[in-house]
Amino acid sequence: MLAEIFAIITGLILLTGLLGVIPALGKHLEKLAKWLGGFQGIIGIIAIIVGIIDFSWILGLFLIFGGIILAVGILMAIPAMGKYLEKLAKFLGGFQTIIGIILLIVGIWFLID
Repeated sequence: MLAEIFAIITGLILLTGLLGVIPALGKHLEKLAKWLGGFQGIIGIIAIIVGIIDFSWILGLFLIFGGIILAVGILMAIPAMGKYLEKLAKFLGGFQTIIGIILLIVGIWFLID
């Protein structure tokens, strides 16, 4: 259940710019995502940890990807690996919307199931 909740939160943060176009709920979801975005580094690290611990193939993998995108500022500070993690985060950043949509859908799907 923790993985599903973090998948939804991570997906919302990754989709902050696109949430406004959703009818009826868009404004409220965008406000929530912007507020959560203030904690994106911490949420990113937690998403990586939860993705590793609760590795159910698709959910865990995309939690790790989303966490890397969100935590790029923190991951850069890791000695010896920081520059490689930054390159990975920049590469994954090109797929931010796709990863965010997948996290949101899979998180809700697994939470309901």
